[in-house]
Amino acid sequence: MISLTLPYPISANRYWASRVVTVKGRQMPMVYVTSEAKAYIERVGWICKSAGIRQPLAGRLRVTVQLYPHRPQDWQARMRKFGANWDDTVQCMDLTNCEKVLLDALNTIAFNDDKQVRSYVADRMEPDEHGARVVLRIEPLIVVQPQADLLPALVAAPPAPAPFTPIPEGLPF
Repeated sequence: MISLTLPYPISANRYWASRVVTVKGRQMPMVYVTSEAKAYIERVGWICKSAGIRQPLAGRLRVTVQLYPHRPQDWQARMRKFGANWDDTVQCMDLTNCEKVLLDALNTIAFNDDKQVRSYVADRMEPDEHGARVVLRIEPLIVVQPQADLLPALVAAPPAPAPFTPIPEGLPF
């Protein structure tokens, strides 16, 4: 299992950019990763290396994310005014916006490809005194095969196919 605390991700709107390029006299749109995104990916890579990650995990994975937005200076006033829901007034990126940016940043570092992620759970947390960040856990997803002891018998002797019986002509089907 890998546990990491990463910097707050950049928005997907700042992760990708597009521009129109001219190729052989034709204008074509081009989408590219911004320099800000490259800097975020590099920073995540260094944090992973300092946490001892030397090679990507293999197999199916479960990723659990806790997204902590920045706590504003007036958080106590918001708490008095809005009660337990005060953190709904805090600016925070969407969890789905966060997902793609994080998985792309961890691609080839913590795992080989983000298609390995078979389970993804994300929670937006209440801002606290530790600042904006992402707390992330990556763990192997263990696939349980019920009655796995029966599997060798099925592989050794697969059931015979049912014989083909033609439908007699003249039936009202």
